[in-house]
Amino acid sequence: MGLKLRPNRIAAIMLRHYYLIRGSFSRFFPLFSWAAIDIVLWGFITRYLNSVSSSGLNFVPVLLGAVLLWDFFTRIMHGVTTAFFEDVWARNFLNIFATPLSIWEYLSGLVLSSMATSIIGIIVMVFLATVAYGLSFAAYGVMLTPFLLVLFMSGIALGIFACGVVLRLGPASEWFIWPIPAFISPFVGVFYPVSTLPLWMQYVARFLPPTYVFESMRAVIAGAEVSAGELLQALFLAALYILLACRFFARIYRHAVRTGLIARYSAENLS
Repeated sequence: MGLKLRPNRIAAIMLRHYYLIRGSFSRFFPLFSWAAIDIVLWGFITRYLNSVSSSGLNFVPVLLGAVLLWDFFTRIMHGVTTAFFEDVWARNFLNIFATPLSIWEYLSGLVLSSMATSIIGIIVMVFLATVAYGLSFAAYGVMLTPFLLVLFMSGIALGIFACGVVLRLGPASEWFIWPIPAFISPFVGVFYPVSTLPLWMQYVARFLPPTYVFESMRAVIAGAEVSAGELLQALFLAALYILLACRFFARIYRHAVRTGLIARYSAENLS
């Protein structure tokens, strides 16, 4: 299980998921349907708030922009886990790891597959938010790039960690994975400043990279100065979590191979 990555093996993982999506409308439709629903719903909410608020604040970049960024993070995380779950549902692990494919090539294939599928949803969201509700990404300026990078890295880290949990606990544990973004969202302050949270929640928020993205986003919209140090801290945390998640997944995989659990993965739960 070396660290040398062969592009053709990574491409094979991506090709498998491409064929799965191409051959199933039920897999393709959710890639953009939920994104469209989120934008339409929050678009009408922001339009209503703009019509009744006397503060002069434009809620479109504040709320609709936050929805788009958070959905980007969620889609990256779910993209990794969904690609992994395809092998869980098909009981396909023995077929995959009977090949010379390394665990790092497999993870790389999952990450790139997540990127490809997430792009579809993001394009739909950006199109609707821009055309229907007038969201202009010029409001975020050049800071949009580090925002997306932090959220992308954070989603990858969380997705790989979630895959490790399911590999260790079994297919039934996938129901613990889907709600993870919802559990995290109150801590990172997607729609409100972290300062409104209780102190213990603020302490937790400091260790979550998306927190710095949404705090910085609100600062940009308010015309305040964005702390480059905080964004660098967010990038460092996200990179650290990716390394820890990869080590966690690799350790779980080695345990499953060593104990023979990977050969009995058709069971609902693993001990």
